[in-house]
Amino acid sequence: MEVVGVVHLPPLPGSPRAKSIEEVVERARRDAARLEDGGVDAVLVENFGDAPYYPDDVPKITVACMTRAVAEVVDTVSVPVGVNVLRNDGVAAVDVCAATGASFIRVNAYVEAVATDQGVLQPIAHMVWREIDRLGVNVEVYADIRVKHGRPLDDRPVEEVARDAVERGLADAVIVTGSATGSPPRPEEVRKVSRVVDRVLVGSGVTPENAHVFLRAGATGFIVGTYFKKNGITENPVDVDRVRELVRSIRRSGVERWP
Repeated sequence: MEVVGVVHLPPLPGSPRAKSIEEVVERARRDAARLEDGGVDAVLVENFGDAPYYPDDVPKITVACMTRAVAEVVDTVSVPVGVNVLRNDGVAAVDVCAATGASFIRVNAYVEAVATDQGVLQPIAHMVWREIDRLGVNVEVYADIRVKHGRPLDDRPVEEVARDAVERGLADAVIVTGSATGSPPRPEEVRKVSRVVDRVLVGSGVTPENAHVFLRAGATGFIVGTYFKKNGITENPVDVDRVRELVRSIRRSGVERWP
């Protein structure tokens, strides 16, 4: 069972509402340290504050700032660190891993086209793996399916998309989310996915009250951002007491999986 805590970076230089890189780094180090103190198994760094997001191919300044922030997080914590370059620049995320020693990435549109407020995101599994191979890095890929803040442009069953992400897209894990940040997925959807792939992470809306439901549905891990923040507000700093509460709840859940 893996619990991944999210470091939501403030707006990076080059984006609207930008903060100084020193402020970004200070916040990233502090939040990452609190997540580790609270007991998470890994930390995922993403440029959450950069809205409105580029659909892909983010500017060089974004890659540079992400590299600086991720490197600082890698130096701060002893748990694995991941990278998500929003909205869907998985190639840049691989490059940041290569430069910093981060060990996994998250990709929002991996094996399906998705209509979003950034336009249509095209699947990029082929690009991600060619970049991994070109650089010779050891990076795991966590792939969203039916990603939040988007609508798929095909009507394939969710379990078919999940199987394609792993078998054809070579993803190491599949992420199931709700419709928006902080919104939980439907347990039945988690159940369908868990029947066809081995590693299924719930990527939004997890709380101490509902974690056991997703475990029963077959989830093998969680990616948690909003709940870990002070007062459960995404933009707030990490609250280590909330981290400990949820991690403890997940670890103690002795639930049986649904048939």
